[in-house]
Amino acid sequence: MKTQLKISFQGSDPSAALRRMIEEHVEALEHVHGRLTACHVVIRVPDKHHRTSGLYSANIHLTLPGGIDVNVDHTPQADDRFANPQFAVTDAFRRAKRLIKEHVHKQRGEVKTLHERIDRTLDRPPQAKTP
Repeated sequence: MKTQLKISFQGSDPSAALRRMIEEHVEALEHVHGRLTACHVVIRVPDKHHRTSGLYSANIHLTLPGGIDVNVDHTPQADDRFANPQFAVTDAFRRAKRLIKEHVHKQRGEVKTLHERIDRTLDRPPQAKTP
């Protein structure tokens, strides 16, 4: 892994298993883009004293070459799957991968454009285009 990686745990002690999992996800992102300048992952552990905040969240801040920032700041709402920290990390990296792929496609000019609009009316057939 070549990317400068910082992992923060809020509300808990660091977890070696989650740290390893995050490092593997960052390596996978490096294969998608080729080079990441920096990556900061924040894992928020739910507070055991509050019933409403029993879900984990993983926020990711990536910096790509050229000073381009990619942020994944997803806060789970009423989805019990986020009670599992591995799911929260995997979901955040899935979102990051999608955003990086979108950025790469835009950079390469591989963005889809809308098709030309065809004007029609119900009482007459469509007209052929003139060159």
